[in-house]
Amino acid sequence: MTRPRPDDAPGDRPGDQPGDRPAGRVGASGTVRLRGSGEAAVRVPRYAPEWLRLREGADARARARDPLGPLRARVSMPPGRADGLVVHDLGCGTGSMGRWLAPLLDGPQHWVLHDRDPYLLHFAAAASPRSAADGSRVTVETRRSDIAHLTPDSLAGASLVTASALLDVLTADEAGTLAAACAGAGCPALLTLSVTGRVELGPSHPLDGEITEAFNDHQRRSGLLGPDAVAVVAEAFAGHGATVRTHPSPWRLGPGEAALTAQWLRGWVGAAVEQRPALRERADRYLTERLAACAAGELRVVVRHSDLLALCRPTGAAS
Repeated sequence: MTRPRPDDAPGDRPGDQPGDRPAGRVGASGTVRLRGSGEAAVRVPRYAPEWLRLREGADARARARDPLGPLRARVSMPPGRADGLVVHDLGCGTGSMGRWLAPLLDGPQHWVLHDRDPYLLHFAAAASPRSAADGSRVTVETRRSDIAHLTPDSLAGASLVTASALLDVLTADEAGTLAAACAGAGCPALLTLSVTGRVELGPSHPLDGEITEAFNDHQRRSGLLGPDAVAVVAEAFAGHGATVRTHPSPWRLGPGEAALTAQWLRGWVGAAVEQRPALRERADRYLTERLAACAAGELRVVVRHSDLLALCRPTGAAS
């Protein structure tokens, strides 16, 4: 639910990816438990692991480090819990959020990976990290689930909820469901890499602004929050009494990320044209020029994102 749909070119659907390739080896030993949601078989959207791997390094470099201090203070040594942290990763994709965050936190951890796609859950479980920052053990289980059905009971016992590139593909109702579930469970949430609607390309081009506007409109189709997501989600959490902090987390793409930049460009322009078909002829020329500049190492792109840390009141705290 956080990735480019398989029948769309990968646009600015920042997934939750750190590192140039998944840490760990497929098939490495570890504790992996698979759980189904009990729902009837449905056709599940499938997102390309290749795209998620391609963007993993850029995502890792972009994620803000500032939230880690308050987050560590909140989740370190939970009272009455000897078995360490329990982290729920929503819309986990291939599991890059865990590969990025688990090695930055001390103590034993158990990650519960949520996604609608069992294919991606398999990748996430197989390439999950095995140790925390201090060498403690990290274990993982997977759950097929949908954020629309998230409840405080779903997060019972959670120390932390994480997600990456999730908020912009939520509706306002789903944002409210997420905030209510975290608040009801009394756990903090670290929600990274949400688009803000701002893209900067260098050298500039007269069509940059129009493509950006059309893409942002595409992000908001069918009631999705798109670039408005961070503000809406922050308000939803604040309405439950959470302390909310946001931090910039921009992608900065240069010659070293040419493959990622080219894929992103195709998806970005493609979504804009889908939203405004009248752009097609000019956009085709624009894309050709931009791809040529990318291949020549002459293009720089900054895609603005924001990370959100919501510190919900612990269960039983005084209001």
